[in-house]
Amino acid sequence: MKLHKKCRIQAGLVLICALSMVFPFFPVQATEISDLEGKTSELRSQLSGINQEMLDISNQISATEMQVEILNGEILRTQDSLTVAEENEARQYEDMKSRIKYMYEFGNTSLLEMLFSAENMSDFLNKAEFIQNISDYDRNMLEELRDIQRGIAEQKQTLVDQQTSLSDLQAELESRHTELQATAEATSTDLAAFTAQLQQMKAEEARRAEEARRAAEAQAAAEAAAAQEAANNNNGNTDGTTAPSGGGYDSTVVNGGATSVSGSELDIFAAILECEAHQNYDSLLAVATVIMNRVNSPLFPSSISGVVYASGQFEPVWTGRLDSVISRGPTSLSYQVAQDALNGARLAAVADCYYFLYAGSTSRPGVNVGNNLFFPSW
Repeated sequence: MKLHKKCRIQAGLVLICALSMVFPFFPVQATEISDLEGKTSELRSQLSGINQEMLDISNQISATEMQVEILNGEILRTQDSLTVAEENEARQYEDMKSRIKYMYEFGNTSLLEMLFSAENMSDFLNKAEFIQNISDYDRNMLEELRDIQRGIAEQKQTLVDQQTSLSDLQAELESRHTELQATAEATSTDLAAFTAQLQQMKAEEARRAEEARRAAEAQAAAEAAAAQEAANNNNGNTDGTTAPSGGGYDSTVVNGGATSVSGSELDIFAAILECEAHQNYDSLLAVATVIMNRVNSPLFPSSISGVVYASGQFEPVWTGRLDSVISRGPTSLSYQVAQDALNGARLAAVADCYYFLYAGSTSRPGVNVGNNLFFPSW
């Protein structure tokens, strides 16, 4: 009887010691796990914000680089056009000098002889009118030469303005690139710190979970041992039994679907085609195909004016050339191609393209139509 009582007391002491070690640990562990979950959630939110900021900055830089590349292409296009205009001016100037020289050396005598050779007054008036027509022609030629010179001056000014815009864009890009580098360095530092903190928290959580598991196992083992010893002692006092244990390009025109627009939208459409392409059907239709592809894509505005006037997309919008063409009216061929595109006409060679650049300004792979290079994605 005394032995039985002694064993029960020992088992009770073991159980009390085990519980005194385990129970104080649970409130602390629960609090730390709650704090850990809150910190982990906050950390994930911070990481998500950093990643989104990096993505936004990368998109802004990509958009700026695209504008720079477009403007480079338009500057080269203007330079090529300016070269042609200057050659035409020089050729016409030489022709005018030759004609004027001839008129001064031989013209007066020849004209007087022509007048004096008149057979009657009617013949005299006809010859006088002919001489007047020659004079009017020379005057018109001089006016045309002045117009060409004014046009060249305007083209040169446009080129200067474009170059200024390019310099501003490049400076903005460099500044943005510097900001991105600083943000990336700061983000990398923060990300490394957050990652280390998160790993430390997870390791601490795992350690505490392991300690809790071991404490629970120790408690269960102590309780099982006490119960087994009590059962053995109890059975030993009765019958002596022991309790059990457990344990080149395609010029084919395809149909892309008709679209109905207002007259002002058609004017804008025809004008941008004239600004961006040579005056031949395939060149105009290729640009029209890109614009209609954008209108029909969820990634771009759903109207022609929305696509044309989207920020940083078409150089004639920035420089005012588009407004100038709209004011004087696009060519009949530009209107024809614009209307054909609205009726569904698409150039098969560029049917999957959403972008184009002046071919002389880029080495990208793509389809060259009318000295514009077309490609599906930037």
